[in-house]
Amino acid sequence: MAERMPVRRGERREWGGAPDAWQEPFRELEELWDRMGQLFDPGWAMTRTGVAWQPMVDVEETENAFLFDVDLPGVARDDITVEVRGQELWITGELKEKERTGVLRRKMRRTGSFSFRGSLPGEVDADEIEANLMDGVLSVKVPKSQQSTSRRIEIK
Repeated sequence: MAERMPVRRGERREWGGAPDAWQEPFRELEELWDRMGQLFDPGWAMTRTGVAWQPMVDVEETENAFLFDVDLPGVARDDITVEVRGQELWITGELKEKERTGVLRRKMRRTGSFSFRGSLPGEVDADEIEANLMDGVLSVKVPKSQQSTSRRIEIK
């Protein structure tokens, strides 16, 4: 016989009888643990509008540019904003909750607002920044200005 999964409180249960506390004795502890994890998770941040999560980002510096690869699976292109503010790259947006028809048994995927700020050392050419979203990865190329690129000086 298949094991039945309990559903969230307040929803109708298939099997009656015992109170919620007996059917799901560790539910409240698990929810508290999840909330505490958000407080200590470096992927969550407080913003002016509330709590936002921070996507995973790889930053690479080449001779001519800074390259940012941002993991944003499931985020629509129109829900992402990329800006340069002074010497910082700002990537913000929202991963919208998908509409469900069934009962949500467990939620572990992040949804809601996200935010990333990365410092850009040196001068950059803001007019030539390129951003592409492909296979859930946002790739942002921030070219260095001609003044900030390095060159080797011959010693005489």
